[in-house]
Amino acid sequence: MNILFLTTGKYTGIESHALYPDLLREFRRHGHTVYSVSSYEKRTGKQTELIEENGAYSLHVKIGNITKCGMVEKGISTLLIEGQYLRAIKKYLSDVKFDLVMYSTPPITLVKVIEFIKKRDGAKSYLLLKDIFPQNAVDIGIMKKTGLKGILYRYFRKKEKKLYAISDYIGCMSKANVEYVLKHNPEVSRDIIEVCPNAVEVFDNSVDISVRDEIREKYGIPKDKRVFVYGGNLGRPQGIPYLIECLRAEKDNNDAFFLVVGDGTEYKKLEAFVNDEKPKNMMLLKRLPKEDYDRMVGACDVGMIFLDHRFTIPNFPSRLLAYMQAKLPVLAVTDPNTDVGQVCIDGGFGTWCEANDTSIFSEKVAELLGSDLRLMGERGFEYLCEHYTAEGEYNIIMARLGERTEAMV
Repeated sequence: MNILFLTTGKYTGIESHALYPDLLREFRRHGHTVYSVSSYEKRTGKQTELIEENGAYSLHVKIGNITKCGMVEKGISTLLIEGQYLRAIKKYLSDVKFDLVMYSTPPITLVKVIEFIKKRDGAKSYLLLKDIFPQNAVDIGIMKKTGLKGILYRYFRKKEKKLYAISDYIGCMSKANVEYVLKHNPEVSRDIIEVCPNAVEVFDNSVDISVRDEIREKYGIPKDKRVFVYGGNLGRPQGIPYLIECLRAEKDNNDAFFLVVGDGTEYKKLEAFVNDEKPKNMMLLKRLPKEDYDRMVGACDVGMIFLDHRFTIPNFPSRLLAYMQAKLPVLAVTDPNTDVGQVCIDGGFGTWCEANDTSIFSEKVAELLGSDLRLMGERGFEYLCEHYTAEGEYNIIMARLGERTEAMV
């Protein structure tokens, strides 16, 4: 089959190790021809181009800036993406007939592109639902349902419903996501929606003691403390003001060390906290290259997930998988609507607390300091191998298409 994957995010190629390349390599491994369409933001200076890489094809489309820019520029660029993608596909992929088109959220402005491929080729469509937009923007105050901003909300909400309507199948990250979509979109049939979680090609990214000590020495991380690491985006969705309150509550903890690695719109708030209060048991680092970051995570003891307490939608952060690959137990600090914390508890590889009380956070830190972290980390890796592999994700999608896979025979 010819597979088309659409994303407006950064896509560096099929051989890179991330959620979507890992899945697309599974399709290639099973004999399918894979095409992807992704973006080159204006600031890169790159032009639209089609690249072949080991039998897979990547169409990179020049668009406006949609990251690290103002809301007006982001909004205009987002609205223009559909037309830019359509023109590029018609120019570069006019002679390819697709059997399956897959796409992820956000954003939800690829509706016309999907409709075009379905009508032109008779392709089936599969939505990999990663973000429930625009409600997630409403939850954290970026968008409103009333007033002038309400016009924008209603526009994107209409687009969201249209996206669900044109999707033959919808794969959600967790059971909570499935139930949320069905509750708030009663027109969506339960027959077409299922759990198709974030998944990766599994590698053991844990490190032995000697390597751990070497990495910690390189970055100035104490060797004699349990290191709690948070890695990833530092923006509004992560509830950075609350994260700062948690770090402040733990600044006199002599047994724990807190490492935050990342970048984002709220980074400067963390930087100001570190510069002003100079906590001795914390380190803040800018985003690292993926290989360096993965090695650093392997040298830590506990991985942390933070989500803003205001979320009504059940987010399921992909950084969970990086912690599991490094065999780290997980401390999930989130809103009460996501089920990521319950998954950690049920799997025996982590714990959870609501992101609204620093005293409970401190209790969970103390609980983990007294736990067998090595055993919990091993359980997490086993759970990853059972539930979150790219091969398993491939099988879920292909089962919907009525195709038998090697694993099902």
